[in-house]
Order: sequence, then C-alpha cells, then structure tokens
Amino acid sequence: MLLASNRLVSTRQLLLASRLLAACMLLPMFLMSGAVSAQDTKIGFVNTERILRDSAPAKASQQKLEQEFSKREKSIQDSATKLKEITSKLERDAAVMPESERAKRQREAAELERDLQRRQREFREDLNQRRNEELAAVVERANRVIRQIAESEKFDIIFQEAVYASTKIDITDKVIRALNAPGK
Repeated sequence: MLLASNRLVSTRQLLLASRLLAACMLLPMFLMSGAVSAQDTKIGFVNTERILRDSAPAKASQQKLEQEFSKREKSIQDSATKLKEITSKLERDAAVMPESERAKRQREAAELERDLQRRQREFREDLNQRRNEELAAVVERANRVIRQIAESEKFDIIFQEAVYASTKIDITDKVIRALNAPGK
C-alpha cells in the first residue's frame, strides 16, 4: 500500500490509474493523427473479473484446486478439532491432575498448536501459489481469445479495465462464449 493524497492506494489501483491515464493521453493523439477518424475507431471492453468468475476454464481451474487441496484441508480441520478436544480435556481435568502430568499435556497441546499453525500457513501459501498459476493460465487463454476477436472483428483497441464502459462496447460475453467453446 502506498500513501497518495492522504489516502491508502494499492499498487494495483496505481497501475490501473496509470493505464487509464496513458489510454486517455494516447487515444486523442491516435484519433488526431489522421490515421483514422473517431467514426472509424472500434473500441471494445472486457471485464476480466467476469471472465475469471464465469468462464468454463476459470470454473475448471477452481474445481481442480478444490480437488487438489481438499484432502489437506480436511486433515488440517481434523487436527484443529483434535487440538480443541485435547485443550478442553486438559482444562477440565487440570485441577485433579498431578502437576507433572498437567505440564506434560500443556507442552503436548502447545506443540500440536504450533504444528497446526505451521501446516495452516503452508497450506495457505501453497494454495495461493497454485491459484495464481491457474489464474495466469486462464488469463493467458483469455488474452489469446481477445486478440483473435480483435483481429477478426477489426477492433482498434480493447480495454481490460475501465472505470466505466458502455454495454455497447462490452465484449465480455463474446469472450466467455469463445472460451467456453469446445477446443478453446
């Protein structure tokens, strides 16, 4: 996070703002260059979030991740339940337990808790890494489809992020249909 104008701004927001600024600066120069007129310019917009949420490749990636990580997640949940049972038994029986036995069980519970926290952290890191890999593959496929649509339909420019885009130029549904088509 960066501080800009007394407000926290993420690097993603700064990147988006710089892209929009560049597009706003370049589009008028492109139109004024005489190469094409405003009437001849064909602009499109693609909602990347919708593609990553609604397309068949994105859904397949999500299912793949769930299958890949479900056993590990279940194991971690089982360990958390076991730790909770051990801790509650220790609290319940601590008053009648000899000091040495209570100290031994407290150490065991602390060790189990540390192990559980380590496994949870590793799980989150591995899941995030795999999710990023899967999303990158979907984005790469989507970008190929977008380029194909742009070339075949003679678009001059297609934006993937915008503050506002009219439904007239939104080609997201077309991209999703192309991604969902067999063989894509």
